[in-house]
Amino acid sequence: PDLPAATAMYRDVLGATVSQAEDLPEHGVTTVFVELDNTKLELLHPFGEKSPIAGFLHKNKAGGIHHICIEVNDIEAAVKHVKDLNIRCLSKETRIGAHGKPVMFLHPKDCNGVLVELEQE
Repeated sequence: PDLPAATAMYRDVLGATVSQAEDLPEHGVTTVFVELDNTKLELLHPFGEKSPIAGFLHKNKAGGIHHICIEVNDIEAAVKHVKDLNIRCLSKETRIGAHGKPVMFLHPKDCNGVLVELEQE
């Protein structure tokens, strides 16, 4: 997918506020943050050969929704809660995400086929 074209669509067609593209090599992505009145999106583009989204884009040539993110008040309590419900987490512990806040990804097979990210408010 074309990151500049996607950025322009959200900015020019939908009137969103968009950030400059930012390379996040520690996450293997280049990201653009998109903000509308009631919605926040991240446009992701692979950065480097080991990008975690490269496989997704290989299967979905036109792009698509990679994951959804849900803000939580207490990330550690939220992680404990989902684990108590036998929902698998993709890492043993939270890690710092693209917004500089602790995050945890939940296994899509336990979330109706959707990759879910929990993020500390």
